[in-house]
Amino acid sequence: MKPLGVDHVAINVDDVAESVAFFTEVLGLTLRNDRPDLGIDGAWLDAGGQQVHLLEAPLPPNLGQHLSLLVSDVDDVVAELRGRGVTVSEAMGVGHDRQAFLVDPSGNAVELHQRGCSGA
Repeated sequence: MKPLGVDHVAINVDDVAESVAFFTEVLGLTLRNDRPDLGIDGAWLDAGGQQVHLLEAPLPPNLGQHLSLLVSDVDDVVAELRGRGVTVSEAMGVGHDRQAFLVDPSGNAVELHQRGCSGA
């Protein structure tokens, strides 16, 4: 087997409407209109060509799982989000990359990831 890529990631949320507002209005994802009826509340979002599915379902224990969003300048994004009142960690270097973390309204961890940073 050789996967072609990641089609989507699904995360459980407490409140779909609140999560859609956060992911679209704060984090810049866009709402898709092609979600099938699965018998539970949810939403399909687009993140730069990849999909994030929000499902209203009980959250699993936080054991380190997280959603990572690729950004062009993590420091600018951290400053922008903090300006909007979002709590975001300090950006830190990881190899040649940089990352920072925040949590969504349901408590899911979200990583902001910048690749190939000089001086990281």
